[in-house]
Amino acid sequence: MSLSHLLLRQAMLEPGRDAIFDGTRPWATYGQWAQRCAGLAQRLRAAGLQPGDRVVLFMRNHPRYLEVLWGAWWAGLVAVPVNAKLHPAEAEWIIGNAEARWAFVTRDVAPQPLAGAQRQVEVESAEADALLAPLGELPAPVERAPDDLAWLFYTSGTTGRPKGVMLTQRNLMTMGLGYFVDVDAIAPQDAMVYAAPMSHGCGIYAIPHLMAGARHVVPASGGVDPAELYALGRALGPLSTFAAPTIVKRLVDHAEAAGLTPADAAAAFKTIVYGGAPMYRADIERALRVMGPRFVQIYGQGETPMVATVLSRRHVADDAHPRQRERRASVGVAQTPVRVRVADPQGRELPAGEIGEVLVRGDTVMAGYWRNPEATAAAIRDGWLWTGDVGSLDADGFLTLMDRSKDLLISGGSNIYPREVEEVLLTAPGVAEAAVVGAPDAEWGEVVVAFVVAQPGAAPDAAALDAHCLQHIARFKRPKRYVFVDALPKNHYGKVLKTELRARLRG
Repeated sequence: MSLSHLLLRQAMLEPGRDAIFDGTRPWATYGQWAQRCAGLAQRLRAAGLQPGDRVVLFMRNHPRYLEVLWGAWWAGLVAVPVNAKLHPAEAEWIIGNAEARWAFVTRDVAPQPLAGAQRQVEVESAEADALLAPLGELPAPVERAPDDLAWLFYTSGTTGRPKGVMLTQRNLMTMGLGYFVDVDAIAPQDAMVYAAPMSHGCGIYAIPHLMAGARHVVPASGGVDPAELYALGRALGPLSTFAAPTIVKRLVDHAEAAGLTPADAAAAFKTIVYGGAPMYRADIERALRVMGPRFVQIYGQGETPMVATVLSRRHVADDAHPRQRERRASVGVAQTPVRVRVADPQGRELPAGEIGEVLVRGDTVMAGYWRNPEATAAAIRDGWLWTGDVGSLDADGFLTLMDRSKDLLISGGSNIYPREVEEVLLTAPGVAEAAVVGAPDAEWGEVVVAFVVAQPGAAPDAAALDAHCLQHIARFKRPKRYVFVDALPKNHYGKVLKTELRARLRG
């Protein structure tokens, strides 16, 4: 069964059930959603697109994102999601690399024609209305095999050009089914809200929510407005969502500023799945105090979408376990569809507690990188995905991530993992954010440098931070230099750009 058959199934079961909302306004029932997708699919095929052809979605979050995505799948095509925050020139590079035939856009992100696309459709136009018009019948979707390509996702590319991650029908179907086992139960009355980019993990979570016949809500703003999200939750019932740690922090900040209680948060949010960047222990503990036990952490990559490990709601909220602090700082245990292990550079599995590279194997692991066999061979060896992340497994199977392998510091011959230092700095009075990188040093090879953002009204100084670090970590790990900044540079997904921080030190 292909992803498009999931929609057909729901449309046959409950065609009148509300499926998609534009804010609080119903946009489409499951029957209307399927009818529009089938109409789009037929017109795409009539225009000459063949199964396996690529179509780009370069759009802000919009109800039609779901219609175009499933319409492409209904026609047997491959969706190429592009983050709406990218520059049009970056989107054009992806169009060219993917050899995409069509591009669906919103005018705010693509005000001019994009080079490379044979046809560009603005989704808020009469042309889009005509393409999505129902046929009056519901023809079956184009058949696709489990290993056929469904989603061509381009990595964020912190250095050089992004790589196209090839995700198959099987990859995404497995992810969707695994959600119910490992992440959260979904009922038809549940509502998934798309505030984070639909081109990434948040949008992929449409799959399990469609499987359950749940509701899909796109905020009227199309993005993250904490006040709007709380209001949506109160209006439509508690929401589920996927959020980067930066979004979680904004929700917590709003709750505190507005004087909201955990009961208020429970009325607005059912489940907040967080991931995509480090969630520091101090931040999740604050979130639990303010919003209550509605958090689940997942760890995955574009190359194994949303699936590697999970720290369940129970494990996140558990205050009684003797190793609660260690577990809460971890990313949990292997999800059901995959195996996770930690290995040395030769691929030998390491004992519990030893640090090495994180490897993942299972039916969610990508088919490879688009037309890049060298990168594929480097990333997938003997069936295992080498994630580039460094971590350790404890005796109970909980994985603690240290850093990306490229961020490891070696000072005086000793390994230093920036995240360990960052965790300590975030417990220091007056510190809002911290990022640690290495700076070249003639004597030590590298020395630890901490970039620090102060909390509003606070003014932590280097001496106080140094004393705080010496209370919690070995002397050789403490920063040798503190740089106080107003903000940390971040990419579109909330990840700190440590390459930029290192460049500042070189400059």
